Amino acid sequence: MEPTSRSPYVVGPLPGFTPAVGHLVSMMNYVRMTTLRAVEGLGVGALDHLLDGDANSIGMLLEHAACVEEWYQEATLGITFDEEARTRRKLGADLGQPAREAIRGRGLDAYLRRLDDVRRVTLKELADRDDAWLFEESRWGDDVSNNYFKWFHVFEDELNHRGQIRIIRRRLPPELRPA
Repeated sequence: MEPTSRSPYVVGPLPGFTPAVGHLVSMMNYVRMTTLRAVEGLGVGALDHLLDGDANSIGMLLEHAACVEEWYQEATLGITFDEEARTRRKLGADLGQPAREAIRGRGLDAYLRRLDDVRRVTLKELADRDDAWLFEESRWGDDVSNNYFKWFHVFEDELNHRGQIRIIRRRLPPELRPA
């Protein structure tokens, strides 16, 4: 097979994006693919399962990934959100007890739609950006960062939580494991 940047295992340019933005998007696509594989077949009980009273559920971690991406949409792409969306985003980004109480009872399709809806906006916006934008630097906390690092952080955060998802999935009680 001839190597192609359309393979999820090749980091490279992608149609519709400038070269460096395409590299970034190809990495984002790979991480999302692995996240989706990690949650295949999970029911509501598995998505809501808590390993202990301080734990995050798989559903919470999926919502967290969507919320972090929305935060960076606002911070780097200039997208504005209404107060209801910001409240939802804060809950999902912060996690903790309020999220344990609120982020539950949803089926996998709801989480997947949410992730897909957020990503669709990201990809549309990134297609309108160029490599110069990706390398623009700005203040980030007490330091400096560029947009490339900020978006790297989006999928790096998802990748870390995907590891948690895999651990939780392995430790699900037998009755919550997919057939």
